[in-house]
Amino acid sequence: MPLTEAGIYAAALRLIDEDGVEALTMRKLATELDANPMSLYHHVPNKEAVLRGVTRMVGAQFRTVTLENAPWQERIRLLATDFRTLAHRHPELMAYSFSHQPDFIQPDDPFWTALTAIVAAAGASHPEVPEIAALMVAVVIGVLGAELNGSLQQWASLKPSAADADEVTDAGRSGPDQDHMFRLVIDTLITGLEGRLSAGRDGQGVGRR
Repeated sequence: MPLTEAGIYAAALRLIDEDGVEALTMRKLATELDANPMSLYHHVPNKEAVLRGVTRMVGAQFRTVTLENAPWQERIRLLATDFRTLAHRHPELMAYSFSHQPDFIQPDDPFWTALTAIVAAAGASHPEVPEIAALMVAVVIGVLGAELNGSLQQWASLKPSAADADEVTDAGRSGPDQDHMFRLVIDTLITGLEGRLSAGRDGQGVGRR
């Protein structure tokens, strides 16, 4: 079967899902494809190009349920939840992308297209739509990155100060509920945007510097 970029990216994703980004080499990729290692370079120049291609491939596969008639708040929650699902489907790749590929989200990516449409539908002014969307992405990616590398669980499991130690519940001792924490951060983002939009309607905010 002839080599193609799509086939190379698909094979690379399988290896990344199994062993992580650091374990991926062009030689291992060639073995996975039953190909001569040098033949890969006719399609991709190096490992970094492979990683960018895999990331774009996964990003283009993002899907979310379309709820045009639902309140924008519910659409944001659903979009964020579906993005989180994608991140946990390919945790090794997504964790790498979050920290090493600042351009992994492109203007034509389904996630970005859906997010900016929702922010615009919420009532944000045209100039602020990409700014608000970018900030929401930054927060969500930060939380997901912390989930994927274990930091969030570690931070949420830190013992309280001595003064509050007696108030720790059994639920607190059992570890954080990351689903709950993700919902909390999305609700906080929504509340913040609602306040921003409300201030704008009162003549104080949206679209003004």
